[in-house]
Amino acid sequence: MSPQRRSGLGTNQEAIRRHNLGTVLRHVHGAGQISRAELTSRTGLNRSTIAGLVGELESLGLSERTSPVEGVRQGAGRPSAGVRIAADGPYVIAVDLGVDRAVVARTGLGGRVLQRAHAAVDSDGEAWQVGAAVAALIRTVVEDAPASAPLVGIGISVPGLVRRSDGLIRLAPNLEWHDVSFGGIVLAALGLDVPVCLANDADLGALAEHTRGAGVGTGELIYVSGNVGVGAGIITGGQRLEGAGGYAGEVGHLRFNPDGRPCHCGSRGCWETEVGAHAIAAAIQCPPDKVAQLDEVLDGFDTPSAALRSTGTALGQGLASLVNMFNPQMVVLGGYFRSLYRLVAAEVDAGLADRALPAPLESVTLSLPGLGSDSPLLGAAEIALEPLFTDPVAALGTALVDVQGRLAG
Repeated sequence: MSPQRRSGLGTNQEAIRRHNLGTVLRHVHGAGQISRAELTSRTGLNRSTIAGLVGELESLGLSERTSPVEGVRQGAGRPSAGVRIAADGPYVIAVDLGVDRAVVARTGLGGRVLQRAHAAVDSDGEAWQVGAAVAALIRTVVEDAPASAPLVGIGISVPGLVRRSDGLIRLAPNLEWHDVSFGGIVLAALGLDVPVCLANDADLGALAEHTRGAGVGTGELIYVSGNVGVGAGIITGGQRLEGAGGYAGEVGHLRFNPDGRPCHCGSRGCWETEVGAHAIAAAIQCPPDKVAQLDEVLDGFDTPSAALRSTGTALGQGLASLVNMFNPQMVVLGGYFRSLYRLVAAEVDAGLADRALPAPLESVTLSLPGLGSDSPLLGAAEIALEPLFTDPVAALGTALVDVQGRLAG
């Protein structure tokens, strides 16, 4: 065999090994703790290969060995050893940027929120001012991080249209942002050079609920987010549906009532004009300065008004269009829709049944988020962690250690 062919073969084998290493790590991440026997079953790799990959994950500080899992055996009389996420392993920063507040969390593998902080943000402020506020929260959540623990990256959930290719926020209407490079703004405020990725909040809510929330094991899922505006994240075939540019899921601007109210998008009668935060606030006579806290306002209601019941019907009828279009197994109601559904579940269910086709209606379940209000936040953590699952060795090679010292410098 020629030296060139040997070199190519070695390169391919190394790529396969790193791919398998990331695949095993993804399974450990999803389970938190798992036996080697289960890893063998899930990946299709043989036991000796799994043992070698698990050993490498341990040496990289990504996992640690546990006692054999009771009742699980690899051979004649031998219980299977366990693998779990390392306690002081790498972490990412997850940011959930809302219209009126930002939540930031230092998050480890396994979806563990290690530390969090939040603060109000001025929706009328410039993007650099919001970026400075987010950077301050990031400084807070890394204060107690072990100096040796690597920071892999930053993930940011945004209530707007985010270009998939480079994370540019094309439009965040309720923040009045157009073509804002918010990731770069945050990095500049921190003075750090670390991978940063952004995505729409509903897309990330869907990802998190599919990965470790109400939709685990569900291949066809829609997460409908109420966050002043209305959007949806769609999982189909177990994968996020993002669209050509990353803008899929703007369901709030589906035509609902041709004779309805004008929408801020320039059209008329959009679904958002019926079930968006401003429409609901008008229905319950909520003060304008409380619109961004609509979920908390709705939590204070015991009995819905006739207007709120009508909103519930409109929500169900709009959901029917999504059910007819995508035939999901589950629709998860996030944001203020969680609080609204508690009050008007009967109206939502009736509106859905009224307009959904019988066949797709039979297979769908309405659900509240398994992760509560943290779905977009944990989704942001997932996209920041993704490089570790693609190539753990390369991701750790670009990760930052002693982040506190870097920030202080």
